[in-house]
This record gives sequence, structure tokens and C-alpha cells, in this order.
Amino acid sequence: MADETLDLNEPPHENQGGGLNYVLLQKDSKNICRTKVCDIPVKVPSVWSIVRFVPTKVYQQCDFLKFSLLPEPEDDRQNIEWGKFMRFLWDNQRVAVVRFSSFALHIFPPQSHESHERPNFSHAVVMYEQKDPGDCKPMAGVSDALKRSYRSDFQSGSMNPKSYLREEICDSGPNPKEMNASRVTELHKSVPESSPCESVEDGPRILDPIVKKRTTTLAKIFVSTDPSYLRTLSQTHAGWVFGAIAELIDNSRDADASRLNISVKSLFSKKADKKIPVLSVIDDGHGMTCAETMRMISFGHKRPDKQRQDQIGRFGIGFKTGAMKLGRDAIVLTQTSSSRSVAFLSQSFNENKDNLEIPVVTYRKEGQYMEVDSSVQSEATAEYNLNAIKEFSPFNEYFIGEKLGIFGEDGTGTQIYIWNLDRWGADYTLDWSSGKPSEDPVHHGRGDILIRSRRVRLRPGQTSNNVPLDYSLQSYLEVMFLNPRMKISVQGSSVKTRPLAKTLNKTSVISGEIMGRTIQLTLGRSNVEWDRMNCGIFLYWHGRLIESYKRVGGQKHNADMGRGVIGVADITDLIDDEDGNSWVLNSKQGFQDCEMYAKLEEWLGRKADEYWDTNFDTLELRKGSERYKADHEWVQCYSCRKWRILNAGFDTKSLPDEWFCYMPPFNGKCEVAEQQMARGVIVIGEKRSEHDKRDRITQQEEVAKVNARETRSDDSQSQKFTQDEDVKDVKLISTVVNKKRKSSNGTRSMDKNNSEDKHGV
Repeated sequence: MADETLDLNEPPHENQGGGLNYVLLQKDSKNICRTKVCDIPVKVPSVWSIVRFVPTKVYQQCDFLKFSLLPEPEDDRQNIEWGKFMRFLWDNQRVAVVRFSSFALHIFPPQSHESHERPNFSHAVVMYEQKDPGDCKPMAGVSDALKRSYRSDFQSGSMNPKSYLREEICDSGPNPKEMNASRVTELHKSVPESSPCESVEDGPRILDPIVKKRTTTLAKIFVSTDPSYLRTLSQTHAGWVFGAIAELIDNSRDADASRLNISVKSLFSKKADKKIPVLSVIDDGHGMTCAETMRMISFGHKRPDKQRQDQIGRFGIGFKTGAMKLGRDAIVLTQTSSSRSVAFLSQSFNENKDNLEIPVVTYRKEGQYMEVDSSVQSEATAEYNLNAIKEFSPFNEYFIGEKLGIFGEDGTGTQIYIWNLDRWGADYTLDWSSGKPSEDPVHHGRGDILIRSRRVRLRPGQTSNNVPLDYSLQSYLEVMFLNPRMKISVQGSSVKTRPLAKTLNKTSVISGEIMGRTIQLTLGRSNVEWDRMNCGIFLYWHGRLIESYKRVGGQKHNADMGRGVIGVADITDLIDDEDGNSWVLNSKQGFQDCEMYAKLEEWLGRKADEYWDTNFDTLELRKGSERYKADHEWVQCYSCRKWRILNAGFDTKSLPDEWFCYMPPFNGKCEVAEQQMARGVIVIGEKRSEHDKRDRITQQEEVAKVNARETRSDDSQSQKFTQDEDVKDVKLISTVVNKKRKSSNGTRSMDKNNSEDKHGV
């Protein structure tokens, strides 16, 4: 490779008393790799830009100062570029030259012990040429030889100036001048087996013709990511935008957050030159390190060997699909006990680029002291990424510091801000209100985020359009988790979370087995859902709601059958297999079509029909709003989040919004274990969870109609109804009366013809 008198077999040194510097190696303003300079007694700049490549044959033994250059890549892509850079120098017998005003640096690949074998590219050898002849003289004529060789190489065609010199170095990091990457990468088999390059996705390259001739056989092709893929990912939640918000909430839950705030507020955008709405999701979880942040913004990742049983995130795409559906641009601010990281996922920033770029800045944190973490990125990379964030977002370094200051010196957590929100015609898909009469006289009462269309999701057999869960974030979050623990607020108003199974009356807990796996189903009737004419099964996976109001059995064919009956089941054990795979859709809003799910539907249908047949005759209509008398009521402690049973008849209206265990009527401590649910119970959260004033008026009108009819009944409970505009209510109430009459005669069957004759239907 080089003259034998020139010793290039320099081993990589650690710092042994000399200077230690981190240096970013570049070519044409494109980053090759961050490196570490060892044992250098002089000060050198932090960025080395290669200006030319020259043959090694012009070098002879000289007294240049020699030291080691060790790779310290900031990411896997820089790791790959270091190997490609070293192979280019070694295969083509070239030296990379870096020039400064008073000195030049010559970068050699290491020399192999065997001349025909490639060396281990664990380091490079750098020779320091001082331009002042009085200090360190280069060998005679070396500068002229370099110029002649460089010129003759291009004239003879042995080197192509448009090959590696301009296209081989990847855009692995910041590139202020050229931010577009090419498409296809060829990584040749000549890479050593131990090379970290083999398993890394890389941007496309065109290898130098010389390299193509000298490298051997099969090439490996890796795929880059076009920025349009962000838009493709957003279509995962095209059918229901709350599914996108749920992805961000899942991440907060997996991070063990105890508090979660979701809101839309206006922030000034320098790029738009006006205030724009920004959706924020802020939690107090354990935050993310730089490695965890990179894992979050990566497109899929390997599943960890060990996962918590209740962990929801596992596909590696939730943040991307959720954030990009909600808006075109998102920034993540996260803090752990020892670090702060900022990540910027943006469609606006990546417009007209060939390859997706995600700026990330990481800081090392020691108490209140903060600095760029040089162990993961250089100052130059951090500065470039921060400038990109400042240009394309409403955030600058001061605003970022202010927002991260919310966590305090010792706090942890994650903040996500999303803007350029998804549109619904000329307006936004989301409609938000603070609940304050002064700001929103129409939706005053509680803050909420709504879907502007107010459309109800399509479910087989459903006829009711009164399903607030489908378009009210408050209503959705009330039942999103099987055992809610987080304190969640939407637009500044607390969400009255409720474990759905505890809101049911005349509950029946049913255990069964499907294909050798156990399942437990809780069935009961809900006063709220009776009024809304809804029914169905709520299916949870790892404690998270996947399907709601799933009609099964006779519910699919008769809108009246099963009215008010709600089922609750966590089917994690059915859906997850032994290999860690799951039959849940990536959107987490449904299950895949598989044998287990088909068997589950059949089993649920049988049990729901049996419950309806067994309990329908015991249905009673009462005056007032209490259609079903509850044995107990439940309330959740604002501190420990445990549910407590209140005595029947207790005036729940007297309880404050923030109720604690030490308060009456419980008068206990948070350390007391949570009480178990019994049959026939209902929680006070249900009475406080009505969607808006319009729903309350509708319910009151319906109750008034029923009461008016009951007053016209005679002592023998026989009632005669005439057909009116409320035919459905008349039919249902008369059905109950006739069932009671049949029951007193010793039979439980209903004579449909007699019933229709009496009602004139």
C-alpha cells in the first residue's frame, strides 16, 4: 500500500498524557464520522474538511508529527461511513488531505501486517505538516509531488472527481448546503464480518469505478426513507383521529406517568408570522434517554426481550402514526434525571428532500448545569439541528428551556407539541373548548376536545347516534383504561375516569374457555347506555380499550335486544401468543381476523343472549331518573386513585371534585386495600359524565314521558297506550307490563300478536 519505510501500522491509542479532541470529519460539507484525536500536543479545529485525495506513493519517510485518529460515531450511519472511507483509502492507495491556514493534515489508513490482507479499520494515522519551514519541515518536493499526482490522476482517468469525492460520503448528519441524499446503497461483501456496517440502513451511494473493480461479488442493498412516508404512516388513523391521540397516551402510560395534560393552545410561529393552534400532550413519566428517543423516532424496532405485562407499545410505530395524523410537524421535549433531549419530526422541514431527516439535540444534565452531550453528537451537529428546529417550529432555545423548566431540576417527563393540525374542510379536524363561559358560551361546563364532524363510528346493528365516546375526548378517556390510574385533564378540565365494569347494575361475572385459553366476562346494565339506546361489549387488551360497543349475538340483528347491556373483558391472554406476537391491529382500534377472534365472537354472543334471556323479566321502570336502583356507589380517591364504596343513599352531589380517602363518608387512609366490586353497583362518575346540556335535556324529556304514562295506569297495572310520536318508548314499556302480567299467570312467554293488538301498532 505505502512505501515500506513509512510506518503506518500505528495502533489506536487512548489518551496518554497528550491532548484529546473530538473532531468531525467532513467532505464537501457532508459528515463522514465523528472521531477522537489522541496524543496530539497541538490544538486543532473541531471540524476537518477533506479537500483532496492524493496517492500514497509520493510519501516517503519524513519527520512529520504522527498521531492516531479513532472513530467515535454519533450513530450507525456514521459508523458505516467510517468503514467505507477507510476502505476507499486502502483499496485505492490514497491519502486524505485536510488543509488549514498554517498547517495540513494527511490521513492514512492503517497498514496491514500482511501486504495482501486488509487491515482492521479501527483507527487511522494522521501526519501533521507544519507550513512554517522553521518549525517542522516537510520532505523536499513533497508539495509539488502532491500537486502533480493529484492533477495527473484526473487527467488519466484513474480517479473520477464525481465518484467518491462528491457522492460517496453520505449525508449522515447536518449538511447546511446539501440536505438531499441519493437512493440506493451498495455495501460490498468485502466489509469484515465484525463490521457494524452490515446491519445498518443507509442512504444510497454510487461507488467509485476503482472501488467497483477491486471489491468482490455480491452487493447488499439497503433502503432509505422518503419523507412522503410520514404521510403514509398517518393514514393508520385516518378512520378515527382519537386513535392517534391514544397512541401518545399509551406512551405516557408505559412511562409510568401519574399525570397527563392534553390541550390545544395558540403559540406564535415565526415562520407563519402569526399565532397557530398547537396540540400538547404532557406527562410526568420517567422521560427518555437519547437512545430511547432515537428508538422512538425510528421506524420500527426489535421487541425487548422482557416486557411488562401491561405494556401497550410494542410495534415501534405508534408515535409516528399518531403524531403525523394529528399534524404535519411535531417536537418532543423529554427529560430524565441525567439528560434532556429534543427531537423534531417534521413534514415541513423535509419537503423536497430525497431522504428523511430528523434533527435531534441531546444535553447532558448535572443538576441545573446543562451542556451538549459530546458523547452522542458534536457541537456542530447540535447547532445545525437546533437551527432547523428554530426555523421550522414555534420553538427556539429559550422557549425550549422554558418548557423543559416545567419539570424542574429533579423532575422527569415528556412533552409533545404538534402543529399544522389536520384539516376538516376549511377548518381543523379537532374542535376544542375550554369550558369557560367567557371563552366558549356554547360548550361551557367542562373543557373538551371534540371531533368536528361529530360522526358516530359504524358498528353492525347499531342505530343510535348518541355515542359521545366517538367524538368527545373526555368521554373516550373515561373508559379508555380498564383500571384507570393516571390523573388526566383535557383543556384544563379533569377527566372523571371510571372502571367500566364498576358502573354496571345487576352484574354477572362469567368465566369460560376458548381454544384452551381462559376468559372472564363481566355483563351488566348501564343506566346511561339504556338512555342512549346503546349496548355491546367493550374489549380491552393489556388494560387498554380496543373495541367498544361491539354488538354480539342477537344484538347485531335487533336494535332493541340487549338495550343498556354492557360487557367488559380483557382478552390479552386470548390475543397474545407464546412467541410474543399479538392479533391486535397496528392502529390498536380492532383485532385481526383470526380463528381465535372468530371463536371469541361466537362465545360472547351466546353469553350475552343468555344474560338477556335470564335477566330481562326482572327489569323495572321507576319514576325519576333512577331507572335501576344501585346497591352502592363508588368514588375514586384523587391521591391514591383507589375506588371506594359509598353507602347507599349517600348524597353524592355533596362530594368535591377532588375527593380523598380521609374525607367522609369513607374516613379512611389511602393505605387501605381497594374494595372489590359486588353485584348490582354503580359509580358516581357515571352521573357526572354526561356529554353536554343537550344530552341532559333529552334524558329529562324521556323520563317525563314515561312518568306521564305511568300516572295513567290503573290499580291492576293494565295500561292502554295509543300510538304517538314516541312509538319506540311505548313499545318497550308495554313489553315490560305485559311480561309482568304473563309472569303472574305462570308463564314467561310474550304473545307478540296480543301485544300489537293492544298497542295498535
